[in-house]
Amino acid sequence: MDGPLDWYKDAVIYEVQVRSFCDTNGDGIGDLPGLLSKLDYLQRLGVTALWLLPHYPSPLRDDGYDIADYLGVHTDLGTLDDFKAVIAAAHARGLRVITELVLNHTSDQHPWFQRARRAPAGSAERDVYVWSDSPDKYAGVRRIFPDYEDSNWEWDEVAQAYYWHRFFRSQPDLNFDSPWVQQALLEVVDFWFGLGVDGMRLDAVTYLYEREGTNCESLPETHAFLRKLRAHVDARFPGRMLLGEANQWPEELVGYFGDDDECHMVYHFPAMPRLYMALAQEDRRPVVEILARTPAPPPSGQWATFLRNHDELTLEMVSEDERAFMLEVYAQDPRAKLNVGIRRRLAPLLGGDRAKLELLNVLLFSLPGTPIVYYGDELGMGDELDLDDRDGVRTPMQWDASPSAGFSSAPPERLHLPVVSDPDYAPPAVNVAAQEGARGSLLEWTRRLISLRRELPVLARGGLQVHEPENQRVLAFVRGDSGEQLLVVANLASTPQRAELELPDHVGRALRDVFSGAVLPPLSGPTCSLELPGYGYRWLALGAPGA
Repeated sequence: MDGPLDWYKDAVIYEVQVRSFCDTNGDGIGDLPGLLSKLDYLQRLGVTALWLLPHYPSPLRDDGYDIADYLGVHTDLGTLDDFKAVIAAAHARGLRVITELVLNHTSDQHPWFQRARRAPAGSAERDVYVWSDSPDKYAGVRRIFPDYEDSNWEWDEVAQAYYWHRFFRSQPDLNFDSPWVQQALLEVVDFWFGLGVDGMRLDAVTYLYEREGTNCESLPETHAFLRKLRAHVDARFPGRMLLGEANQWPEELVGYFGDDDECHMVYHFPAMPRLYMALAQEDRRPVVEILARTPAPPPSGQWATFLRNHDELTLEMVSEDERAFMLEVYAQDPRAKLNVGIRRRLAPLLGGDRAKLELLNVLLFSLPGTPIVYYGDELGMGDELDLDDRDGVRTPMQWDASPSAGFSSAPPERLHLPVVSDPDYAPPAVNVAAQEGARGSLLEWTRRLISLRRELPVLARGGLQVHEPENQRVLAFVRGDSGEQLLVVANLASTPQRAELELPDHVGRALRDVFSGAVLPPLSGPTCSLELPGYGYRWLALGAPGA
């Protein structure tokens, strides 16, 4: 596709679970032809890039993140020709496509692992994975899924050795000390970028290497490999994007950009829980503090921001007291707790409160970075907590009010996951057909928010200046630099609040309310006073002095 090499800075990304989006053959499983049939909907929504969750052949013990073949398409989803058709049709509509690249591990059913476990110890074939004669190696390294795994080592009867796994035992870690592994993964990148994929999300990128005496995370060797990968991609596929998944503090996360020679984008994990924390506390402090800790990315770099996704709302990057507070407020149902987080969708997290939903989405679209919308959140979809693990937030997309939600012609009992049963969020209450074109619906509101964001390049590329009025319940900042500027003001409280903002650099500038179109009188002095309703928000474009 044509466009700037850093197209991802201006993007609005839509995260799609293909097997939960639309089923065209009636087997109860979403497929690539189903995604193809809904591209017009996504184009109307206004998003500019699609992030597809794993589409590879897999035994599906971890929803496809346990890959059994890096160069194929799971038969449930369709064929490689179906994948190519999605790419072509998306590009024809101006939509970019981002796929997953799971670097850290494969499925234990992958031919590489089956060959490795049967190869002689110490051979190049065996060393494609990480082995040990003792489970005591790398002692003290944390377990990512403590609810499911009691060790990072698993005994293999065939190999007569332990293999290392940072995730589930069915996902053995690749050995990045093996030159063969590195070359094989570069060939995977070449294959998918060669088919027209625009970007790749690098899953679990912090865990690539292991070294004794360390926590086996974010090691120098990992960054060296990322530099090698970036150079390879930039040389062969200019304009393609690498998005790093690294759940670290901001000052560590920024390292995954390198010197503009590692990832193009990096998720800003710590920002996400602090939005919920600030809302619950009616205090801007958590957001302001994390923004103050966030270094600017290098020139081609961009943060990726989100409210919810296909995993639990992770609470790793908060203090123990903050974690306890978040669990008390947002996980009152014990079924919502999982690992070190909360497995809930956005709408149920916020009790279905439309004002809160709007406020958090406005902040997501206002903060530095590229926003990601999780499929169904544009409708206010709910979750199903009785399902195992994270399946509760991966239920079928609700297209209409029918028993199978318009997702499939199969009866509800044959769907790969059940539709949401809570009457407040079930298909009759929440679906596309009812909201599309309906004035005041969350879908139409989200569509307009996306449209406004795309009309304001300052939100994608502008700087950030935080303002701290005396009223702690008000979060305020200016996006932009010397040219176009936008004042963002948000009331984190349920009650009306007054904001007194000191804006001496903007005296004489007119203010235009982006959402309403109303023009306010120019600022006659350094103080700007605004009244905000409970959970109210404003985007105020700052015109030129005297305009």
